[in-house]
Amino acid sequence: MSPPTDELAVRVAAEVRRLAGPGAGDRDLAQALRLLAKWRAAWLERALLRRLPKQIPAGPFAGMAYGVRASEGARLARLLGVYESSLAPVIEAMVARRYSVVVDIGAAEGYYAVGLALRMPGARILAHDGDPRARALCAELAATNGVADRVRIGGVLTHADFAALPPGDCAILCDIEGAEAELLDPEAAPALLGADLLVEVHEGMKPGTLDLLRRRFEATHDIRQIGRQLADDALPDWAERLSDMDRLLLLWEWRASPTPWLWMTRK
Repeated sequence: MSPPTDELAVRVAAEVRRLAGPGAGDRDLAQALRLLAKWRAAWLERALLRRLPKQIPAGPFAGMAYGVRASEGARLARLLGVYESSLAPVIEAMVARRYSVVVDIGAAEGYYAVGLALRMPGARILAHDGDPRARALCAELAATNGVADRVRIGGVLTHADFAALPPGDCAILCDIEGAEAELLDPEAAPALLGADLLVEVHEGMKPGTLDLLRRRFEATHDIRQIGRQLADDALPDWAERLSDMDRLLLLWEWRASPTPWLWMTRK
């Protein structure tokens, strides 16, 4: 008996044939490659399901149960504890500073919100996302890890909401797909100047945002720019048996353009 047809593979193959057909250009082929890479990443996740840990094995959130799907972006890197590995020292610095409140704007399924709740038992975590499906996943992840009482989940944050934050005792994480320039405006929300901020800057989507945020906060904050890195040394031993391409896909975070981070701490 032949194995059942993988409907996802059939759909992906059809789309790749469309993109890579006669007359295909560089952009079409790049889209086809990205689509195939996403399919292979999903295939790897299914194939390796029994080997993948029930708890994150490495990184700043080692020990966190991560059974939900990622509401946006790659799940494999999160499962393995290598997601956004260049931020690990910043996460450790946040934990050491023992903020009473951490605000996660664009919290998605709660990878950071729940991870920080586990690492910072004295902190209150405010997890905000505009997607109700993401909020539901975040609530599930918080409950699974026993921190639902300290992770308050809400929708879209406004400038007025920042006024309630404790000055000098708050950290803000922000990953809102290009809307950071509009939201993180100290003129509209002066309370931002009393917080430390870790911001993913979607420069590829809105060129000039990096310089704009620097200008807004350089007088009040020390600013460090953080780029990307791949933590291949954190891959599990069984990954040695995979091809180079599959090992790369375990680490791939699906970024279509550079998204540097700014870690801005009060002077």
